Amino acid sequence: MMSPSLFAPALPPIETVRTGPLMRRLDCGALAIVEQMPVEAVNLSLWVNAGSAIEPDAINGMAHFLEHMVFKGSDRLALGEFERRIEACGAVTNAATSQDYTQFYLTAAPRDFAALAPLQFDVALRPQLPESEFQRERHVVLEEIRRSHDNPRRRTFQAVMELAFANLPYRRPVLGPESTIAALEVQQMRDFHATHYRPSSVTAVAVGNLPPEALFETLESGLAEVWASDRPESPDRPAAVWPTLVPEVPFDRIERREIVDPSLQQARLVMLWRVPGMQDLRETYPLDVLAAVLGHGRTSRLVRDLREERRLVSKISATNLTYRTQGTFYIAVHCDPEHLATVESLLVEHIQHIGSEPVSVAEVDRVRARVANGFVFGNETPANRASLYGYYQTLVGNLDAALRYPDAVRCLEPEDLQQAAQQYLNPEAYGLVVLRPNA
Repeated sequence: MMSPSLFAPALPPIETVRTGPLMRRLDCGALAIVEQMPVEAVNLSLWVNAGSAIEPDAINGMAHFLEHMVFKGSDRLALGEFERRIEACGAVTNAATSQDYTQFYLTAAPRDFAALAPLQFDVALRPQLPESEFQRERHVVLEEIRRSHDNPRRRTFQAVMELAFANLPYRRPVLGPESTIAALEVQQMRDFHATHYRPSSVTAVAVGNLPPEALFETLESGLAEVWASDRPESPDRPAAVWPTLVPEVPFDRIERREIVDPSLQQARLVMLWRVPGMQDLRETYPLDVLAAVLGHGRTSRLVRDLREERRLVSKISATNLTYRTQGTFYIAVHCDPEHLATVESLLVEHIQHIGSEPVSVAEVDRVRARVANGFVFGNETPANRASLYGYYQTLVGNLDAALRYPDAVRCLEPEDLQQAAQQYLNPEAYGLVVLRPNA
Protein backbone atom coordinates (compact mmCIF):
# COMPACT_ATOMS: atom_id res chain seq x y z
CA MET A 1 0.00 0.00 0.00
CA MET A 2 1.24 3.49 -0.78
CA SER A 3 2.60 5.45 2.16
CA PRO A 4 -0.06 7.75 3.71
CA SER A 5 2.43 10.62 3.64
CA LEU A 6 1.93 10.80 -0.12
CA PHE A 7 -1.56 12.09 0.57
CA ALA A 8 -0.52 14.94 2.86
CA PRO A 9 -2.47 18.22 2.80
CA ALA A 10 -2.10 20.15 -0.43
CA LEU A 11 0.51 22.84 -0.83
CA PRO A 12 -0.66 26.45 -0.59
CA PRO A 13 -1.91 27.94 -3.85
CA ILE A 14 1.03 28.51 -6.16
CA GLU A 15 0.80 32.31 -6.08
CA THR A 16 1.13 32.42 -2.27
CA VAL A 17 4.49 30.61 -2.24
CA ARG A 18 7.19 33.21 -1.58
CA THR A 19 9.88 31.32 -3.44
CA GLY A 20 9.15 29.08 -6.36
CA PRO A 21 7.01 29.29 -9.47
CA LEU A 22 4.10 31.68 -9.94
CA MET A 23 1.31 30.84 -12.35
CA ARG A 24 -1.21 33.05 -14.12
CA ARG A 25 -3.78 32.65 -16.88
CA LEU A 26 -3.08 35.42 -19.38
CA ASP A 27 -5.76 37.52 -21.05
CA CYS A 28 -5.08 35.79 -24.38
CA GLY A 29 -5.95 32.42 -22.84
CA ALA A 30 -2.46 30.92 -22.58
CA LEU A 31 -0.99 29.84 -19.24
CA ALA A 32 2.15 31.58 -17.94
CA ILE A 33 4.54 30.26 -15.29
CA VAL A 34 7.46 32.33 -14.03
CA GLU A 35 10.18 32.03 -11.42
CA GLN A 36 13.09 34.25 -10.48
CA MET A 37 16.42 32.45 -10.04
CA PRO A 38 19.73 34.11 -9.08
CA VAL A 39 21.44 32.96 -12.29
CA GLU A 40 22.43 35.46 -14.97
CA ALA A 41 20.27 33.95 -17.67
CA VAL A 42 16.57 33.66 -18.51
CA ASN A 43 15.01 30.68 -20.22
CA LEU A 44 11.77 30.80 -22.15
CA SER A 45 10.19 27.38 -22.57
CA LEU A 46 7.13 27.36 -24.80
CA TRP A 47 5.06 24.18 -24.55
CA VAL A 48 2.36 23.24 -27.04
CA ASN A 49 -0.05 20.44 -26.18
CA ALA A 50 0.44 18.81 -29.58
CA GLY A 51 2.83 15.91 -30.10
CA SER A 52 2.80 12.96 -32.44
CA ALA A 53 0.16 11.10 -30.39
CA ILE A 54 -2.44 13.66 -31.43
CA GLU A 55 -1.89 12.98 -35.15
CA PRO A 56 -4.10 10.72 -37.26
CA ASP A 57 -2.12 7.98 -39.03
CA ALA A 58 -2.50 9.83 -42.34
CA ILE A 59 -0.32 12.70 -41.10
CA ASN A 60 1.98 10.85 -38.67
CA GLY A 61 5.13 12.96 -38.37
CA MET A 62 3.37 16.30 -38.89
CA ALA A 63 4.13 17.69 -35.42
CA HIS A 64 7.85 17.09 -35.89
CA PHE A 65 7.85 18.41 -39.47
CA LEU A 66 6.07 21.55 -38.23
CA GLU A 67 8.71 22.01 -35.54
CA HIS A 68 11.26 22.31 -38.36
CA MET A 69 9.10 24.70 -40.36
CA VAL A 70 8.40 27.31 -37.70
CA PHE A 71 12.00 28.51 -38.03
CA LYS A 72 11.42 29.40 -41.71
CA GLY A 73 10.13 32.87 -40.90
CA SER A 74 6.90 34.66 -40.07
CA ASP A 75 5.00 37.67 -41.38
CA ARG A 76 7.34 39.91 -39.37
CA LEU A 77 10.59 37.92 -39.57
CA ALA A 78 12.18 37.01 -42.89
CA LEU A 79 13.84 33.63 -43.39
CA GLY A 80 16.99 33.51 -41.24
CA GLU A 81 16.28 36.77 -39.39
CA PHE A 82 15.18 35.01 -36.18
CA GLU A 83 18.46 33.11 -35.93
CA ARG A 84 20.54 36.19 -36.79
CA ARG A 85 18.93 38.29 -34.07
CA ILE A 86 19.19 35.49 -31.51
CA GLU A 87 22.86 34.82 -32.27
CA ALA A 88 23.72 38.54 -32.31
CA CYS A 89 22.82 38.62 -28.61
CA GLY A 90 24.69 35.42 -27.79
CA ALA A 91 21.41 33.65 -27.04
CA VAL A 92 20.55 30.07 -27.97
CA THR A 93 17.34 28.48 -29.22
CA ASN A 94 16.11 25.05 -30.19
CA ALA A 95 13.03 22.84 -30.21
CA ALA A 96 11.92 19.27 -29.61
CA THR A 97 8.91 17.13 -30.44
CA SER A 98 7.72 14.13 -28.45
CA GLN A 99 4.66 11.93 -28.45
CA ASP A 100 2.88 14.19 -25.95
CA TYR A 101 4.06 17.75 -26.69
CA THR A 102 6.18 20.10 -28.78
CA GLN A 103 8.61 22.42 -26.97
CA PHE A 104 10.44 25.54 -28.14
CA TYR A 105 13.09 27.09 -25.92
CA LEU A 106 15.27 30.16 -25.80
CA THR A 107 18.00 31.12 -23.31
CA ALA A 108 19.20 34.70 -23.20
CA ALA A 109 20.88 37.22 -20.92
CA PRO A 110 18.35 38.98 -18.66
CA ARG A 111 18.94 42.33 -20.42
CA ASP A 112 17.96 40.77 -23.79
CA PHE A 113 15.01 38.68 -22.73
CA ALA A 114 12.23 41.24 -23.24
CA ALA A 115 13.40 41.88 -26.81
CA LEU A 116 14.02 38.24 -27.82
CA ALA A 117 11.06 36.41 -26.26
CA PRO A 118 8.51 37.99 -28.66
CA LEU A 119 10.59 36.73 -31.58
CA GLN A 120 10.23 33.15 -30.32
CA PHE A 121 6.49 33.65 -29.91
CA ASP A 122 6.25 35.04 -33.43
CA VAL A 123 7.99 32.20 -35.28
CA ALA A 124 6.33 29.43 -33.25
CA LEU A 125 2.81 30.81 -33.15
CA ARG A 126 2.63 32.84 -36.37
CA PRO A 127 4.85 30.96 -38.84
CA GLN A 128 4.51 31.78 -42.50
CA LEU A 129 4.84 28.14 -43.68
CA PRO A 130 5.69 28.97 -47.31
CA GLU A 131 5.29 26.27 -49.96
CA SER A 132 8.88 26.65 -51.22
CA GLU A 133 10.42 26.12 -47.79
CA PHE A 134 7.99 23.29 -47.07
CA GLN A 135 9.33 21.40 -50.08
CA ARG A 136 12.97 22.08 -49.14
CA GLU A 137 12.51 21.07 -45.51
CA ARG A 138 10.69 17.89 -46.49
CA HIS A 139 14.03 16.59 -47.85
CA VAL A 140 15.70 17.42 -44.51
CA VAL A 141 13.06 15.52 -42.55
CA LEU A 142 13.21 12.55 -44.90
CA GLU A 143 16.98 12.40 -44.47
CA GLU A 144 16.53 12.49 -40.68
CA ILE A 145 14.17 9.52 -40.96
CA ARG A 146 16.70 7.61 -43.08
CA ARG A 147 19.47 8.33 -40.56
CA SER A 148 17.24 7.01 -37.78
CA HIS A 149 16.95 3.73 -39.69
CA ASP A 150 20.75 3.50 -39.65
CA ASN A 151 20.91 3.98 -35.87
CA PRO A 152 20.85 0.66 -33.92
CA ARG A 153 19.65 2.37 -30.76
CA ARG A 154 16.70 3.94 -32.57
CA ARG A 155 15.85 0.70 -34.36
CA THR A 156 15.82 -1.14 -31.05
CA PHE A 157 13.67 1.51 -29.40
CA GLN A 158 11.15 1.45 -32.24
CA ALA A 159 10.85 -2.33 -32.01
CA VAL A 160 10.25 -1.98 -28.27
CA MET A 161 7.54 0.65 -28.74
CA GLU A 162 5.74 -1.45 -31.33
CA LEU A 163 5.57 -4.36 -28.90
CA ALA A 164 4.81 -2.23 -25.82
CA PHE A 165 1.83 -0.52 -27.45
CA ALA A 166 -0.34 -2.61 -29.74
CA ASN A 167 -2.86 0.18 -30.38
CA LEU A 168 -1.84 3.43 -28.68
CA PRO A 169 -0.16 5.99 -30.96
CA TYR A 170 3.00 5.80 -28.83
CA ARG A 171 3.90 2.81 -30.99
CA ARG A 172 4.46 5.10 -34.00
CA PRO A 173 7.72 6.96 -34.61
CA VAL A 174 7.63 10.67 -33.80
CA LEU A 175 9.37 11.35 -37.13
CA GLY A 176 6.68 9.49 -39.06
CA PRO A 177 7.22 7.06 -41.94
CA GLU A 178 8.92 8.19 -45.15
CA SER A 179 5.85 7.44 -47.26
CA THR A 180 3.63 9.68 -45.11
CA ILE A 181 6.06 12.60 -45.00
CA ALA A 182 6.59 12.34 -48.77
CA ALA A 183 2.83 12.71 -49.34
CA LEU A 184 2.08 15.61 -46.98
CA GLU A 185 0.88 18.93 -48.38
CA VAL A 186 1.61 22.36 -46.95
CA GLN A 187 -2.07 23.13 -46.41
CA GLN A 188 -2.32 20.12 -44.11
CA MET A 189 0.45 21.65 -42.01
CA ARG A 190 -1.27 25.04 -41.95
CA ASP A 191 -4.49 23.36 -40.81
CA PHE A 192 -2.64 21.37 -38.13
CA HIS A 193 -1.00 24.54 -36.80
CA ALA A 194 -4.28 26.49 -36.82
CA THR A 195 -6.03 23.70 -34.93
CA HIS A 196 -3.45 22.88 -32.28
CA TYR A 197 -1.35 26.01 -31.73
CA ARG A 198 -4.15 27.77 -29.85
CA PRO A 199 -3.86 29.81 -26.62
CA SER A 200 -5.61 27.10 -24.59
CA SER A 201 -2.96 24.61 -25.77
CA VAL A 202 0.05 26.76 -24.87
CA THR A 203 2.03 27.06 -21.65
CA ALA A 204 4.78 29.68 -21.59
CA VAL A 205 7.41 29.33 -18.85
CA ALA A 206 10.07 31.92 -18.06
CA VAL A 207 12.73 31.25 -15.42
CA GLY A 208 15.76 33.39 -14.65
CA ASN A 209 17.11 36.48 -12.99
CA LEU A 210 14.32 38.97 -13.60
CA PRO A 211 11.50 39.95 -11.21
CA PRO A 212 8.38 37.80 -11.63
CA GLU A 213 6.24 40.76 -12.72
CA ALA A 214 8.76 41.66 -15.41
CA LEU A 215 8.65 38.09 -16.68
CA PHE A 216 4.85 38.05 -16.64
CA GLU A 217 4.78 41.37 -18.50
CA THR A 218 7.05 40.04 -21.27
CA LEU A 219 4.93 36.91 -21.68
CA GLU A 220 1.64 38.82 -21.56
CA SER A 221 2.62 41.51 -24.05
CA GLY A 222 4.40 39.14 -26.43
CA LEU A 223 1.58 36.63 -26.61
CA ALA A 224 -1.09 39.33 -26.79
CA GLU A 225 0.64 40.78 -29.84
CA VAL A 226 0.86 37.40 -31.55
CA TRP A 227 -2.83 36.69 -31.07
CA ALA A 228 -4.10 40.27 -31.29
CA SER A 229 -6.20 39.57 -34.40
CA ASP A 230 -7.02 35.98 -33.55
CA ARG A 231 -8.79 35.80 -30.20
CA PRO A 232 -9.33 32.37 -28.62
CA GLU A 233 -13.10 32.87 -28.47
CA SER A 234 -13.30 33.27 -32.25
CA PRO A 235 -16.12 30.90 -33.35
CA ASP A 236 -14.29 29.75 -36.48
CA ARG A 237 -11.15 28.73 -34.55
CA PRO A 238 -12.23 26.17 -31.92
CA ALA A 239 -9.71 25.04 -29.38
CA ALA A 240 -8.10 21.66 -29.98
CA VAL A 241 -8.96 18.78 -27.66
CA TRP A 242 -6.49 16.04 -26.81
CA PRO A 243 -7.91 12.70 -28.02
CA THR A 244 -9.23 10.25 -25.48
CA LEU A 245 -6.69 7.43 -25.27
CA VAL A 246 -7.31 4.27 -23.26
CA PRO A 247 -4.40 2.42 -21.61
CA GLU A 248 -3.77 -1.07 -22.93
CA VAL A 249 -4.14 -4.13 -20.73
CA PRO A 250 -0.99 -5.72 -19.29
CA PHE A 251 0.59 -8.67 -21.07
CA ASP A 252 -1.09 -11.93 -20.11
CA ARG A 253 1.73 -14.11 -21.46
CA ILE A 254 5.27 -13.79 -22.74
CA GLU A 255 5.22 -12.05 -26.13
CA ARG A 256 8.47 -12.31 -28.10
CA ARG A 257 9.82 -10.42 -31.08
CA GLU A 258 13.11 -11.55 -32.61
CA ILE A 259 14.92 -9.53 -35.28
CA VAL A 260 18.13 -10.30 -37.13
CA ASP A 261 20.24 -7.14 -37.44
CA PRO A 262 23.58 -7.83 -39.17
CA SER A 263 24.87 -4.35 -38.32
CA LEU A 264 25.12 -5.24 -34.61
CA GLN A 265 28.28 -6.43 -32.91
CA GLN A 266 26.37 -7.70 -29.85
CA ALA A 267 22.81 -8.83 -29.29
CA ARG A 268 20.18 -6.57 -27.75
CA LEU A 269 17.56 -7.86 -25.31
CA VAL A 270 14.75 -5.71 -23.91
CA MET A 271 12.25 -7.07 -21.36
CA LEU A 272 9.22 -4.82 -20.88
CA TRP A 273 5.89 -4.35 -19.13
CA ARG A 274 2.96 -1.96 -19.62
CA VAL A 275 2.67 0.33 -16.61
CA PRO A 276 0.73 3.47 -15.59
CA GLY A 277 1.34 6.80 -17.26
CA MET A 278 1.15 10.40 -16.08
CA GLN A 279 -2.63 10.11 -15.71
CA ASP A 280 -1.94 7.81 -12.74
CA LEU A 281 1.00 9.77 -11.44
CA ARG A 282 1.20 8.33 -7.92
CA GLU A 283 1.60 4.85 -9.35
CA THR A 284 4.71 5.96 -11.25
CA TYR A 285 6.74 6.95 -8.18
CA PRO A 286 7.52 3.44 -6.88
CA LEU A 287 8.25 2.30 -10.44
CA ASP A 288 10.83 5.09 -10.78
CA VAL A 289 12.53 3.83 -7.63
CA LEU A 290 12.32 0.20 -8.74
CA ALA A 291 14.09 1.13 -11.96
CA ALA A 292 16.89 2.65 -9.87
CA VAL A 293 17.05 -0.40 -7.58
CA LEU A 294 17.40 -2.70 -10.56
CA GLY A 295 19.49 -0.81 -13.07
CA HIS A 296 20.87 2.63 -12.17
CA GLY A 297 24.56 2.69 -11.37
CA ARG A 298 27.20 0.12 -10.50
CA THR A 299 25.63 -0.75 -7.14
CA SER A 300 22.20 -1.52 -8.61
CA ARG A 301 21.14 -5.16 -8.57
CA LEU A 302 21.28 -6.02 -12.24
CA VAL A 303 24.49 -4.12 -12.95
CA ARG A 304 26.25 -5.67 -9.98
CA ASP A 305 25.04 -9.21 -10.68
CA LEU A 306 24.99 -9.59 -14.47
CA ARG A 307 27.77 -7.19 -15.46
CA GLU A 308 30.20 -6.81 -12.55
CA GLU A 309 30.05 -10.32 -11.05
CA ARG A 310 28.86 -12.76 -13.72
CA ARG A 311 30.23 -10.69 -16.66
CA LEU A 312 27.39 -11.86 -18.90
CA VAL A 313 26.49 -8.42 -20.26
CA SER A 314 28.43 -5.38 -21.40
CA LYS A 315 25.59 -2.97 -20.65
CA ILE A 316 22.37 -3.21 -18.65
CA SER A 317 19.87 -0.64 -17.41
CA ALA A 318 16.28 -0.30 -16.23
CA THR A 319 13.91 2.52 -17.21
CA ASN A 320 10.41 3.58 -16.25
CA LEU A 321 9.34 5.46 -19.39
CA THR A 322 6.21 7.49 -18.70
CA TYR A 323 3.92 8.95 -21.35
CA ARG A 324 0.68 10.81 -20.71
CA THR A 325 -1.70 7.85 -21.09
CA GLN A 326 0.54 4.87 -20.33
CA GLY A 327 4.16 3.95 -19.77
CA THR A 328 6.50 1.04 -20.21
CA PHE A 329 8.96 -0.31 -17.68
CA TYR A 330 11.84 -2.00 -19.44
CA ILE A 331 15.22 -3.60 -18.86
CA ALA A 332 17.69 -3.19 -21.72
CA VAL A 333 20.74 -5.41 -22.19
CA HIS A 334 23.74 -5.67 -24.55
CA CYS A 335 25.31 -9.13 -24.51
CA ASP A 336 26.82 -11.84 -26.69
CA PRO A 337 24.15 -13.92 -28.45
CA GLU A 338 25.13 -17.12 -26.65
CA HIS A 339 24.17 -15.51 -23.32
CA LEU A 340 20.64 -14.43 -24.29
CA ALA A 341 18.77 -17.37 -22.75
CA THR A 342 20.78 -17.20 -19.52
CA VAL A 343 20.30 -13.44 -19.24
CA GLU A 344 16.54 -13.72 -19.74
CA SER A 345 16.33 -16.41 -17.07
CA LEU A 346 18.32 -14.31 -14.60
CA LEU A 347 16.18 -11.25 -15.26
CA VAL A 348 13.07 -13.28 -14.49
CA GLU A 349 14.67 -14.41 -11.22
CA HIS A 350 15.41 -10.82 -10.23
CA ILE A 351 11.85 -9.74 -10.98
CA GLN A 352 10.47 -12.68 -8.98
CA HIS A 353 12.74 -11.79 -6.08
CA ILE A 354 11.87 -8.10 -5.97
CA GLY A 355 8.18 -8.99 -5.89
CA SER A 356 8.47 -11.72 -3.26
CA GLU A 357 10.86 -10.09 -0.79
CA PRO A 358 10.74 -6.42 0.28
CA VAL A 359 13.76 -4.34 -0.61
CA SER A 360 15.86 -3.75 2.49
CA VAL A 361 15.43 -0.48 4.34
CA ALA A 362 19.10 0.39 3.73
CA GLU A 363 18.74 -0.15 -0.02
CA VAL A 364 15.52 1.84 -0.15
CA ASP A 365 17.15 4.70 1.76
CA ARG A 366 20.07 4.79 -0.65
CA VAL A 367 18.05 4.52 -3.84
CA ARG A 368 15.18 6.84 -3.00
CA ALA A 369 17.71 9.48 -1.91
CA ARG A 370 19.50 9.02 -5.21
CA VAL A 371 16.30 9.31 -7.25
CA ALA A 372 15.03 12.34 -5.32
CA ASN A 373 18.39 14.10 -5.31
CA GLY A 374 18.92 13.36 -8.99
CA PHE A 375 15.62 15.06 -9.68
CA VAL A 376 16.65 18.11 -7.64
CA PHE A 377 20.20 18.30 -9.00
CA GLY A 378 18.90 17.99 -12.55
CA ASN A 379 16.73 21.09 -12.17
CA GLU A 380 19.20 23.70 -10.98
CA THR A 381 19.45 25.81 -14.16
CA PRO A 382 16.77 28.12 -15.62
CA ALA A 383 16.42 25.83 -18.65
CA ASN A 384 16.02 22.70 -16.51
CA ARG A 385 13.53 24.37 -14.20
CA ALA A 386 11.46 25.83 -17.02
CA SER A 387 11.31 22.44 -18.73
CA LEU A 388 10.26 20.80 -15.47
CA TYR A 389 7.35 23.17 -14.95
CA GLY A 390 6.25 23.06 -18.57
CA TYR A 391 6.40 19.29 -18.71
CA TYR A 392 4.25 18.69 -15.62
CA GLN A 393 1.79 21.46 -16.39
CA THR A 394 1.30 20.20 -19.94
CA LEU A 395 0.98 16.51 -19.13
CA VAL A 396 -0.61 16.57 -15.68
CA GLY A 397 -2.37 19.92 -15.58
CA ASN A 398 -0.81 21.38 -12.43
CA LEU A 399 2.56 22.12 -10.84
CA ASP A 400 2.06 20.16 -7.63
CA ALA A 401 3.58 17.07 -9.24
CA ALA A 402 6.77 18.94 -10.12
CA LEU A 403 7.04 20.48 -6.66
CA ARG A 404 6.19 17.29 -4.76
CA TYR A 405 8.25 14.71 -6.62
CA PRO A 406 11.32 14.56 -4.31
CA ASP A 407 9.19 14.31 -1.17
CA ALA A 408 6.86 11.75 -2.75
CA VAL A 409 9.84 9.53 -3.58
CA ARG A 410 11.47 9.97 -0.17
CA CYS A 411 8.23 8.84 1.50
CA LEU A 412 8.16 5.46 -0.24
CA GLU A 413 8.65 2.40 1.94
CA PRO A 414 9.82 -1.13 1.03
CA GLU A 415 6.22 -2.32 1.04
CA ASP A 416 5.29 0.28 -1.57
CA LEU A 417 8.01 -0.98 -3.91
CA GLN A 418 7.05 -4.61 -3.37
CA GLN A 419 3.40 -3.89 -4.09
CA ALA A 420 4.30 -2.06 -7.30
CA ALA A 421 6.50 -4.94 -8.43
CA GLN A 422 3.75 -7.47 -7.70
CA GLN A 423 1.11 -5.39 -9.46
CA TYR A 424 2.99 -4.32 -12.58
CA LEU A 425 6.10 -6.49 -13.13
CA ASN A 426 4.76 -9.97 -13.74
CA PRO A 427 7.68 -12.42 -14.13
CA GLU A 428 5.43 -14.76 -16.12
CA ALA A 429 3.94 -12.22 -18.54
CA TYR A 430 6.05 -9.63 -20.30
CA GLY A 431 7.22 -8.46 -23.68
CA LEU A 432 10.63 -9.45 -24.99
CA VAL A 433 12.45 -7.89 -27.94
CA VAL A 434 15.65 -9.58 -29.10
CA LEU A 435 17.90 -8.25 -31.88
CA ARG A 436 20.59 -10.71 -32.98
CA PRO A 437 23.63 -9.85 -35.07
CA ASN A 438 23.12 -13.01 -37.12
CA ALA A 439 20.60 -15.79 -37.58
